[in-house]
Amino acid sequence: MSRFLRTAAAVSTAVVAAGLVTGCTESEQKAVPRLPERICWGGAFAGSDVSPLLPPGDKAEFSRLAGRSFVLTEDDDSAVCTLDIDGRTRFQATADLRKFEDGIDWTSWDSADPKPLDVGDKGIIWDTGAASSFTCEPAKNPDSPGKYIELRISLSDPPDTVKLQAALPELMKEFMAFAQSKLQCPGGSARQ
Repeated sequence: MSRFLRTAAAVSTAVVAAGLVTGCTESEQKAVPRLPERICWGGAFAGSDVSPLLPPGDKAEFSRLAGRSFVLTEDDDSAVCTLDIDGRTRFQATADLRKFEDGIDWTSWDSADPKPLDVGDKGIIWDTGAASSFTCEPAKNPDSPGKYIELRISLSDPPDTVKLQAALPELMKEFMAFAQSKLQCPGGSARQ
């Protein structure tokens, strides 16, 4: 009988221990990996502004392009900053140089039911991102090229889309101010 009691006690202890371990892992939640103070191209965004919009994970990793200089020229007409969390893209900021204003086309987001965004010359916002544009150098006439800048911010699997919607206009303003400064746009036409 004492062998039976020892076995019963051992089984009970194992069940209780398993329950405690399970309880710990269920209540333990992953956090968003810590971001640098300034992110993307040496400082387009405050890490503290982006971090609350990201899903939790173990490891945050920026694309190698995120650390290069922010330059848009005829030869290098696009700049991309990508942040992966646990190997999946969760945040992306993109800037594109367009020679003509009508080269900025957002019809691919029509299915996302975008709303107008009052940042820059024109802008739109949808549930997980925003786009905006501004004129850096207007065309001298309808047939000559100018410098029109298109900016996009998108997030994947944000934990709170309401919080994201509230944050996107300010993030876009921050991105636009950064781009105008880095590109040395004379008098920038962006409304902020």
